Amino acid sequence: MTATTARPPAPIPVLDIGGTHVTAALVEPSTSVPLPSTVVRRSLSSDAAADDILDAIALAAAALPAGHSLSWGVAMPGPFDYATGVGDFTGIGKFESLSGVDVGAGLRERLAGRAERLRFLNDADAFAIGEYHAGAAAGHRRVIGLTLGTGVGSSFLSAGRPVHAGPEVPPSGHVHRLTVHGRPLEDTVSRRGIRAHYARLRAAADDQPLPDVHDIAARARTGDAAAAEAFRYAFDALGQALAPWIDRFEAAAVVVGGSMARSWHLIHPALTTGLASAARSDVSVLPAQQPDEAPLIGAAHWAQDTPDAP
Repeated sequence: MTATTARPPAPIPVLDIGGTHVTAALVEPSTSVPLPSTVVRRSLSSDAAADDILDAIALAAAALPAGHSLSWGVAMPGPFDYATGVGDFTGIGKFESLSGVDVGAGLRERLAGRAERLRFLNDADAFAIGEYHAGAAAGHRRVIGLTLGTGVGSSFLSAGRPVHAGPEVPPSGHVHRLTVHGRPLEDTVSRRGIRAHYARLRAAADDQPLPDVHDIAARARTGDAAAAEAFRYAFDALGQALAPWIDRFEAAAVVVGGSMARSWHLIHPALTTGLASAARSDVSVLPAQQPDEAPLIGAAHWAQDTPDAP
């Protein structure tokens, strides 16, 4: 009898969809590593018509080499019905045209023959799952992932699975629903919040263009006291808002990614001070080890490990 050699599992196709870009890649299932030669990043306009958005996403997906699995992992910002693949973006200022649109059906139609299942998950969950399997969250049974960009994304992971309901997590597992200093958290901890606070602190703001967050961070590095205070205030507040939920969730670590996390030297001391002021100084606060690849890795694991998803 002639022995047969089992074929290795096919690479897993994944998509990471953001407000300004879409990234497609193939992930090697045995190593959880995105294959560098397959990574495709294309610009995306979140205020375009639905068909234009779906066309742009499908164009990036179709650029992947053939021979991959037909089950895709798709990281998508909310609000979104991840079980059905239907958008719910009414009134939030991005992807408005996808509200009520069956994104899964639209992409399967455009990727005819290359996609049988699209398994959607929140982009912050994808980041946290990726860090759990191949990054800073590895070895922690309970961990909170934060993505800091335009706003605050969050994921509460227990043994690598997101927890979205119950008394141990904020509503839907999203910290952006919390309040701090009597206001919604994202009034303070967000791109607009940091810029607004910097403008209030800076006497010359009235007659000069308001810088973006990365410019404010650069000014803080060169000794601009108002810029440093704008960051300190925002992330101290985040620590205060997050601390009670660390206790309830019994998290061993907080892992931080997103574009703002590049200013770790400003974020980390303020965040840990905010946690300490709320009597939570023992939790590990860690920068992401896979800041760019974690959402791709997380989406691949979701595609592999979620057989009951559509």
